[in-house]
Amino acid sequence: MKVKTKSDPTVEIHGFINITSFWQDQNFFFGNGQAAELPLGTGNNISGFDARATRLWLIIHGPSTSNGWTTMARVEGDFFGGFNGTSPFSPSQETPRMRQAYFGLTSPNGRTSVTMGQQWDLVFPITAVPKSYTHVAFPLGFGNGMIGWRFPGIVLHQKLNTPARGGAQWRLDVGAFTGQWNGPGSNTNFDTAANVGFRPQLEARISVGSGDFSGWGTGYYSSQNLENMPAGAPSHGTLSSYLVEVGATWHPGAWSLLGAVYTGKAIGQEFGSMAQFGDITDKGGYIQGGYGFTKHWAAYATYATDRPNEGDVIQWMNYGASGRLKSQQFALSLDYTDGPWGAGIEVMHALLTTTTNGIDRATHVGNQLSVSALYHF
Repeated sequence: MKVKTKSDPTVEIHGFINITSFWQDQNFFFGNGQAAELPLGTGNNISGFDARATRLWLIIHGPSTSNGWTTMARVEGDFFGGFNGTSPFSPSQETPRMRQAYFGLTSPNGRTSVTMGQQWDLVFPITAVPKSYTHVAFPLGFGNGMIGWRFPGIVLHQKLNTPARGGAQWRLDVGAFTGQWNGPGSNTNFDTAANVGFRPQLEARISVGSGDFSGWGTGYYSSQNLENMPAGAPSHGTLSSYLVEVGATWHPGAWSLLGAVYTGKAIGQEFGSMAQFGDITDKGGYIQGGYGFTKHWAAYATYATDRPNEGDVIQWMNYGASGRLKSQQFALSLDYTDGPWGAGIEVMHALLTTTTNGIDRATHVGNQLSVSALYHF
């Protein structure tokens, strides 16, 4: 929906309402219902309705600058900011959270643009999110094979060529985002190991698209000052983080295929190593295949896994990690879509291997059955 104002800017109001009815046989991390990703092996059968993924965003198209660059802005939020208190009524008083808030400038020829503010970083595979009517804000595989997050920062987007008819479009994105780490220091006041001095997260992504295919490769680097780690911690001084990720999407006819794989070190801030922070070498990935039977009906199968180095996790268990050694997630869904609304039934099966002392091993198994509906506007 577009809203006209008296001045040059126009405002577009977009969003969706997302409601899920779910049953699961375990507690999950990062939460239950629409946030379920990794089984914790605690709790009994849990069921309920969850509407926290409901989302609203505004897109503002502003006037052009004096040299012809166009301007825009985006503000976006959902309701995964936690529950409002701990009263018996808190589960129905969800707290809003800011997801994105950025503005952008685009050159007159459309080949160069800059976005500034809180936005998805270049690691997150924004064009290859697994389809699910249940796992929207927390996509299937997120934190256990699918990585990336939103940070305040600045990104330069540059189209590298003008493709001939049917040719490939190449693009380079380069970004710098605020540093982030799990202490030491305040996690809520820019005073962690990643914010001492000027320590941005530096990222670059090269992507190509042609017809039904698109692919990309991303590189990432940051550093953290660990001088103030607790006594006995396994590392002091500066810790470097890096990763390389490649992914692709392909949509031949009624079929669809998407996925990505990565390898890196010390990437808890990017939800690597199942969101465990430390000098942990990690690798993971996800894949989803789908088939559209008709204009309205489609089925999807998804697999994701995260496999950090066990020795690294055990070494850092007492300094921010929690002993999560390996994850696997499987999901099957059947979706119906008709115009602005859709519904789906989904079965998710997940396994998580953990250790409590570096010697023992436990495998937690969790299952979730969900029925969801979503209305776009």
